[in-house]
Amino acid sequence: MSQPGAGENGADTGTGQVGADPAPFREAVDSMHTATVRPEIEIGTIRPPQRLAPYSYALGAEVRTPESDVVPENSEGETFGRLILLYDPHGHEAWNGLMRLVAYVQSDVDETLAADPLLPEVAWSWLTDALADRGQEVTALGGTVTSTSSVRYGDIAGPPRAHQLELRASWTPLDPDLSGHVEAFSSVLEMAAGLPPAGITRLGSV
Repeated sequence: MSQPGAGENGADTGTGQVGADPAPFREAVDSMHTATVRPEIEIGTIRPPQRLAPYSYALGAEVRTPESDVVPENSEGETFGRLILLYDPHGHEAWNGLMRLVAYVQSDVDETLAADPLLPEVAWSWLTDALADRGQEVTALGGTVTSTSSVRYGDIAGPPRAHQLELRASWTPLDPDLSGHVEAFSSVLEMAAGLPPAGITRLGSV
């Protein structure tokens, strides 16, 4: 997987210095590319935020169903997200560590799912269960789940009613190998999109 930016691994850290990235940060980025994700999930590098930490890296992901062969069970079809790695070699008190992962997932959902009062709790469990299932130990985990509904009036394109789910979360990984965290993030996308069980593909081959 290639991408623009500075650093030996191609990560855009905002430093503008080729090869200046600290080894722990480079190794963490490399480990993210050893993750495996489902073939319906298109994932690649995107430009990270520049002011949240001295070093940052980001992946963007979108769920795509191949030629309607796979029909999502609970989604209207639009599910995407991003996973950002922040690194501060001096540490950050609020993080309780040197690294921080920040995740964002947004998905269109059907009216029935949007009306479920337990949806926020269920959506949050997608993340916590996905991390636990992969044996990922974390600290300072926090976030929000938001379910919204909108009604379109007049000459505005789109369905008359739309329902969206948003999950925002951040946590500090206790293991520098972040492949399991990428896979957990991918699992949340799968659940939000309502995909049925399917095969997987190597992230590095995307």
